[in-house]
Amino acid sequence: MSTLRNDIARDLALPRTQNEYTELVRALLHQRCPLAPPKAFVHTYGCQGNVADSERIKGMLAEMGYEFTDAREDADFVLFNTCAVREHAEDRVFGNVGALKPLKSDKKDMIVALCGCMMQQPHVADRIRQSYPFVNLVFGTFAIHRFPELMYRVLRGGKRVFEIGETQEPVPEGLPVRRDSMFKAWLPIMYGCNNFCSYCVVPYVRGRERSRTPEAVLAEAKEIIAGGAKEITLLGQNVNSYGKNASDGVNFPKLLKMINDLPGDFHIRFMTSHPKDCTKELLDTMAACEKADRHLHLPFQSGNNRVLKAMNRGYTRESYLELIRYARKVMPDISITSDIIVGFPGETYDEFRDTVSLIEEVKFTSLFTFIYSPRVGTRAAAMEDPVPYAEKSRWFTELLKAQEKIAAARSADMVGKTYEVLVENETKEANGMLTGRTGGNINIDFAGDPALIGSYRRVRVTEAKNWLLFGELV
Repeated sequence: MSTLRNDIARDLALPRTQNEYTELVRALLHQRCPLAPPKAFVHTYGCQGNVADSERIKGMLAEMGYEFTDAREDADFVLFNTCAVREHAEDRVFGNVGALKPLKSDKKDMIVALCGCMMQQPHVADRIRQSYPFVNLVFGTFAIHRFPELMYRVLRGGKRVFEIGETQEPVPEGLPVRRDSMFKAWLPIMYGCNNFCSYCVVPYVRGRERSRTPEAVLAEAKEIIAGGAKEITLLGQNVNSYGKNASDGVNFPKLLKMINDLPGDFHIRFMTSHPKDCTKELLDTMAACEKADRHLHLPFQSGNNRVLKAMNRGYTRESYLELIRYARKVMPDISITSDIIVGFPGETYDEFRDTVSLIEEVKFTSLFTFIYSPRVGTRAAAMEDPVPYAEKSRWFTELLKAQEKIAAARSADMVGKTYEVLVENETKEANGMLTGRTGGNINIDFAGDPALIGSYRRVRVTEAKNWLLFGELV
């Protein structure tokens, strides 16, 4: 037995490329499952950046020899790609991981893996190590490109593998991608964040800002276009910081223009933009790029200057409103969406009302609203927070009602107008209705043949029910 352990130790110590580890894993899996390929189940929590990471993980799994299933009970490999931004998301992960225990008991050879932002936090990894002994593999955001090596260590060594160290390596390129959609594609242009908003854990779990080279981004964009995608969404924790301090001088507006100038029939979106780095140059570039959708997601979080300073956001209510005015000056048809945190530590009701007045002034197309959730290790988690959760919930309801009125008025104004939409899928009711999304990121339901999914079509809005829109093909 000791000889076998020594052989395994020497084997794992050999320096190999990730491609070599991929082939080794494929061989081991074939020994385990000689009659049929093993199946993998991958579930993603959180933002579009996590979705893009999961597409790369699935690309590596496919090269290792896995097929995919939507049923975890049928899987030989189960992976949860986790999110650490809010407490609710973390609670869901722990609950779903716990639910795997009886499944793992029935299928001893099943590999259970956890990755993503939650796993980059030492206190979370320790909890997994101590309370969930059936989890085989845990790795953080900095180790995704080493996934084949980690899988080999699990399969060959038979021990649990935890890889959560932070290593600020250059952005890994050349990872395979298995995209979830044939006509929509996520294109990461940068990783990490330097802003350290006082409530946010992202800089701690994603590291400092690292931009991909323009050449790498354009090469992937060309592959996406050649594959027939109709919509490309550029991703980053703060896309407006793309290329800062880079020697080539390509900032985000210049990159947007370079992608816009690529030949092909496609639209461009991007997220997320930080207001402190949103410039008139970017807004002018959006206005000049015919392939850039007229949608700007620009999170303001709070309408009160004292709260914004406590959040370390780096802008004021006044400067944010000036950006909105300029955006609408150069793009009168622009759709603006945003994020809001209700009940930040120390926020008073009067300060909260400043947030309500801001949304009533801007009239956002839609909002992503959240009650403040403390994150371990952030400055805000140590701030005094005297307002009870029940009171914050009342504020939250008040905010939603204000936005509902704005959305209902916007929807009513769209009746009778025609929009180009990307037909995305059938409605959940499966009643012959399709859902399409406008360039302003607004959904319209209409009757149509499922064969239209993945194409652009013109739709006239015929009816509005609050924020729900219905239309007909023209």
